Amino acid sequence: MQRQQGHRLIGADRSGSGKTAYCGGVQGQLGLEGIPSKLVRVTPARLATWAKCPRKYRMTYLDRPTPSRSGAWANATLGAVVHNALRAYFELRGDQRTPERATALVREYWKSDGFASPEQAGDYRRRAQEWVGSYVEQLAPDVVPLAVERWVSAPMGSIIAEGRVDRIDDRHGELVVVDYKTGRHGLRVDDARQSLALGLYALAARKNLRRPCRRVELHHLPTGTVAGWDHTAESLAELQDRAEQLAGELQAATDAFELGADPQAMFPVRTGPHCSWCDFRAHCEEGRQAAPSLPPWALLGD
Repeated sequence: MQRQQGHRLIGADRSGSGKTAYCGGVQGQLGLEGIPSKLVRVTPARLATWAKCPRKYRMTYLDRPTPSRSGAWANATLGAVVHNALRAYFELRGDQRTPERATALVREYWKSDGFASPEQAGDYRRRAQEWVGSYVEQLAPDVVPLAVERWVSAPMGSIIAEGRVDRIDDRHGELVVVDYKTGRHGLRVDDARQSLALGLYALAARKNLRRPCRRVELHHLPTGTVAGWDHTAESLAELQDRAEQLAGELQAATDAFELGADPQAMFPVRTGPHCSWCDFRAHCEEGRQAAPSLPPWALLGD
């Protein structure tokens, strides 16, 4: 027997174990008294979107059909190109990895979406080539990533945390989570220490690959700098607690929404400067009033 409840299908477990059932992004596990508890499946992007603005979360992940989005942003295009070029670079054989090949990969993956003009796009393509070429030139010759663009997923507490890690290194038997950044501002050690995404990736990588993982790093290509942090068991537990809190909030709102609760009450708007570059700005009057409209190249560096 199965019945439809809101947008989720609730039914008997068909695996024969009688222990788990999947309900959209939630996995149920039988507790001590046979009452299912929820493991909420989340990614850092979902958690960040919820924390920034619940209304945007609803529009991104729940509304069907999904509201139309704004066009491409040049800074996002730039970041995607650099990530793709570095992924392809590390997939090459060791003898093919040269700064010249890295800069060529930027050109191969280049897109001009969101830029003001062909001239501006060309300028940033050259910048990206310089960033990537200098970055790989400074890498130690023996740097061979354990994984590139690796999907990790692991249960922890009340959540299943998952996502795609830019790079995982193996340094002296311990894993290091590496995340590339191309924003216009440099990064601080606190950015790495406080990053919920990096902390969850470290926890998930440790479980998936069965090796210690404490070190997380943000590699800022425009400045060639690294902001790194060595987590302790306590600091990782604090980030996990934060993730579980956010996941509990968003899942409670989602459950109420699927049972017919007022979406405006369950997913209130949270305005701020971020409203200027929100994908759903056209559908949010409060956001349009809170922050000015920006051209799609406004978030590029000088």
